[in-house]
Amino acid sequence: MPLMTFTEAGQFEPRKIAHALRTSSEEIALTVGLGKDALQRRARINSDKTQRKLRELVEVLNKVKPRFGSDLVAYAWYRSEPLPGFDGRTAMQLVQDGKAQQVLDYIDAVDAGAYA
Repeated sequence: MPLMTFTEAGQFEPRKIAHALRTSSEEIALTVGLGKDALQRRARINSDKTQRKLRELVEVLNKVKPRFGSDLVAYAWYRSEPLPGFDGRTAMQLVQDGKAQQVLDYIDAVDAGAYA
């Protein structure tokens, strides 16, 4: 997922992310912990919070894509695979709760050979 593929005028564009993941902008909003209407109005899309959440999603997916070989499989992992050490919570649930950095650190640890 090259970052430039999902941006326009220096901002992440939810419709481009949704298109690549074969889902809707509303689903992307819910996946990152925003209300489904958060990606409907330009002012809300451009807000710091929305842009941060979209960036976190793309960062996590970019980190795991090499492992799975596909954006769609990486997205399925993000949404459904419980992570060891996080009480069975998924990467999606952790990102929704503002813990994207913990997910990124976990992926780095696993990639470095730490037992998960």
